[in-house]
Order: sequence, then structure tokens, then C-alpha cells
Amino acid sequence: MALENDNDLRELIRKAALLNAVSHGGKAQAGAMVGKILGEKQELRSRVKELSGVINTVVNEVNSLSLAEQKAIVEKNWPETQKKEKAEEKRLPSLPNADKYPKIVTRFSPNPDCVLHLGSARAILLSHEYARIYNGKFILRFEDTDPKIKRPSLKFYDSIRQDLKWLGCKVDEEYIQSDRLPIYYDYTERLIRDGNAYVCECPSEEFRKITIAKQACPCRDVPANEQLERWHRMLNGGYTEGQAVVRVKTDLENPNPAVRDWPALRIIDTKKYPHPRVGSKYIVWPLYNLAAGLDDHLMGMTHIIRGKEHYTNMVRQKYMYDYLGWTYPEAIHYGRLKITGAFLSKSKIVQGVKEGLYTGYDDPRLGTFAALRKRGITPEAIKKMMIDVGIKSNDVTLSWENLFSYNRKILDASSDRYFFVPQPVELKVLQVPKVFNAKLSLHPEKPERGFREYTVTPEGEDKAVSFWVSKKDSETMEPEKVFRLMELFNIKIESKTDSSVTAKFASESYEDVRKIKVQLIQWIPKGTEFPCQVVMPDASVTEGFAEADCKKLKPDAIIQFERFGFVRINEVNQKLIVYYAHK
Repeated sequence: MALENDNDLRELIRKAALLNAVSHGGKAQAGAMVGKILGEKQELRSRVKELSGVINTVVNEVNSLSLAEQKAIVEKNWPETQKKEKAEEKRLPSLPNADKYPKIVTRFSPNPDCVLHLGSARAILLSHEYARIYNGKFILRFEDTDPKIKRPSLKFYDSIRQDLKWLGCKVDEEYIQSDRLPIYYDYTERLIRDGNAYVCECPSEEFRKITIAKQACPCRDVPANEQLERWHRMLNGGYTEGQAVVRVKTDLENPNPAVRDWPALRIIDTKKYPHPRVGSKYIVWPLYNLAAGLDDHLMGMTHIIRGKEHYTNMVRQKYMYDYLGWTYPEAIHYGRLKITGAFLSKSKIVQGVKEGLYTGYDDPRLGTFAALRKRGITPEAIKKMMIDVGIKSNDVTLSWENLFSYNRKILDASSDRYFFVPQPVELKVLQVPKVFNAKLSLHPEKPERGFREYTVTPEGEDKAVSFWVSKKDSETMEPEKVFRLMELFNIKIESKTDSSVTAKFASESYEDVRKIKVQLIQWIPKGTEFPCQVVMPDASVTEGFAEADCKKLKPDAIIQFERFGFVRINEVNQKLIVYYAHK
């Protein structure tokens, strides 16, 4: 029977693929399946090619599902396999008062004025993870109500959606605040009519002096009917930019001047600063606390997970909630997270790209998700790091190496190995006694993945073989010193110049040199080399040769250049172009 028609086999492969996908951020690796299935179905060893075809088909089906869908299938059919993962999820503490709500609802609310970067990861991943732990709802809300200063751009709406998808954060509902201005106007009018907000005509500097003195603005006590007239005048263009602001009334004795009668809406000249989605249709735009505060209630938010710099915003918004008879959501304010060495200023990133300082938003010098993705940093590593950091209120400082450590554990298990020789120098080995067949494993712990094989044939009277080795290795090669060409044979150096090294065959067995701890050298047979360009994290380029088998690689694959580091394949054409991740 054809294997593709064997339903029992397909179900076995499907289970293995789903478990593998859940462990790797939603993407099962077909290469990891072959050895596993053959371990259970040894009778198929003579039909590996046919088996691989079925595995690829099933893996593609599994990978077309979202991570949440994959997890749901696994938990329904094989819950016992998820004990370890669930234990990992338990590292996040329980949400406060979660049992009060029939459904947990969280949100991520970016301003689409730039691509997302590592500084956004904590809010995204914690909010999404809690929504999934409690089988709740995760909302994406674009906060794009500042067409003047934090000007949104249409391209960033899509890039943010793509970044969330890459992170494995499935969005259950999406809202865009620039679609919701009539809603904000309705509630503003209600607040004004009820005497809980007013239109302030005071110059900003004058208002600042008044509020610092804990005094009432003269506009505060204007009768409600006149307040409504001012409000309608605002909406109808009766004021110019800066002439009027809607303020929400608060306790003037509040110890924080920033809380006292906070600004809720202002006028923006959208003929001069048109909004990318709604143009100049509106001139009155809500500030953060009015729009976010109203939306958090209207969208049913139960838990807001954000940085402690938003604590004052919660205090402001609670006045509005009291006026509207609403209960404020549970607010979790975590401490500041600093990542040393990461460039995370949105305005400077946008400016740098605009001026050509960076090649794009995925320039390897940046801390954007686009740049991390291009370098081969996995979303699983970012998620693990952010869950470990958690929702602590104390400030945390991390470094790139912290992220690399998480990523290394993931890539070490999943990445095939290849040789790369940077800044190549010719090594000529004389008196090679026979033809050698080198068999190099793609992964030292996973022989089922296969091998790269090379035949090394001596030529001429001096029985010579030529290789490429790295300049760094060649600099250590002094006459009479012994080295081992990895998985091949041992050599003794005879002489060297700046551009070449000459050596003699010494012996074949690694045991001959193991005791003296000789240096292991990567090599590529001359004539089989594949030109390779490695883009480093500082955007510099390292040129060299990769081994010939790298021609078979596909873009986006992440491999390990042995003794060099992990790289992501960007392009495979006349030369191999890769981006360096880390050691």
C-alpha cells in the first residue's frame, strides 16, 4: 500500500508534527520527523524517500494552522504531553481577581508611527499569554489619534500586524481609534453636559500657572449651556489650533499637578497635518487618556498590562470612570525594562531610515522585530525571555546576551551545521597517502538528519590536496605544529606566507592527536567553495567561502556555521548571503 494512503501512519506523523510545532513556536520541522517515525516504524527504513514525502505533506498541513489552533488540538487529543509546557506557563502569577470575570480580555495598543521593536515585546507577549492561559480574548487596538506629533503611517499598520503574527500572537479583535471619533465625541458631550468636563480657552502657559497654584481655571465655572456652545464651536471649526481644549474635572488638591483637570481633546489643523486614514475630516482629536480610557471600558477590557509610567494615566482615567458610573479594569503596572545596547528610539529609527543612515527597518543594528527576524532571532526566544521577566514592578536591565542565550538553546537543537571559512587562505597538504571520504553530520546529536560528504583525492607526484582555511586559523599555523582538519586527517605545518600555508599529511586517526589537544580546523576543498557574504550585527560584511552543500539551502533557514555562529539564510544565488545572529 502507498504510504500516503496509510491513515494510521498519517495520524502518527500528524501527532509528531503537532507536538514539534507547539515546541517550536508553531512551525514543525520536517527533518526532525524522519528519525522519530523510523524509530517507531523500522519496517519503513527501505522506504525513506516515500516516507519523507508524506511527512512533508503533513508538516505543511500542520504549519498552516495558527499556534493557538495547534495547541488546542494537542491539548484535546494528547493532554499528557503538555505537562511540561503548562508548568512553564504557570511561571506567570495568576491575574488579580480573574475569577470575577466571565472572560479575560487583554489588549496591545500601539501607535502606528513606527515598526515594533524589542521594547514592545513585554506588553505584547504578557497580554497575549494571559489571554491564552485564561482562554480569553486578545485585542489589537491602533491608537492613531495624533496626526501632528506622533504621525501614523499606513505602512506601519500592516507591519505591526505582521510582527504580531511572527510572534505567534493571534489577534481576536482589531480596532482603529481613528474610526471611532464619533464615539469619543458622544461621551465628551455627555461629560460636558453633566458638568464633569469643560472647554478651556486659557493659553497653556496661563493654565499651567493656575493649576500649579491649585486654583480653578476661569473656564471651569462657565455654565453648562455655554460649555456645550463652546464644544460645538470646537467641532465646527470656530476655534483654531491651540485656542481651546476640553478638560476633565478632577480634584484640584491632587498632589500631582499632571492629574489636575487633565486635557482630553484638542484641535489639530488637519489641512496642514492630514491623517493618513481619514484625511482632514476631523479637527478635534482625543488625547490618550480620553480615547484609551473610554475604549478600555467599551471593549470590555478586564486586565490592562503596561509599564508603571502609565500609573498617572490610571489616576486620571479613574475620574472619568467615576463620572460615567464605570468600574476601572484591573491594572498591572510592571517595572521599566532596559536592554543595554539595543537601539529602541522610535523617532530616531524613523529619522535614520528616512535619511539613509539605516538600510531599512530591518537593518541589523536596530532592535526592531524586523531586524531580529532577519538576523535569525526566534520569536520563541523573545517570548521565553519576556515570560521569565514577567510582571514584576521592579526595574529590570537585560543585555543582548540574555536574549542570545534563550535563542541559542532553541537554535542549537534545530540548526544544521556547515563549514564557513572567512577571509580564506589556501592550505596545500602534501603526501596525502590515499583518497579520503569525509562524512560530516548535519547535526552531531541527530544522525537521522543526514550528512555532507566530500571526497578528497590527492593529485600529482607530491600527492597534494588544496583546501581553503580561514585567515584566523592560518595565523596560528607555525612550522612543525600539528593541526587536525575536522573529521578528515591530521597535518603538520611546513611553511607559510601571508596568502598560503603548506603542510604535510601526519596521520588519519583523531586518537593520534587527541592527547596533545591540537586545534581543530574547518576546511573547504578548493574548487568546491561557494562564495558567502555574512552581514554582521554592526552592518559590516564578512566575506568568505561556505561549503558546497549550502547551495541547497532555502531563504529563512537558520543554520550554524561551526566555530563561527548562527546565521539566517537571506539569499541563495551566485553567492550565499546570510545575516549573523550570534555565537
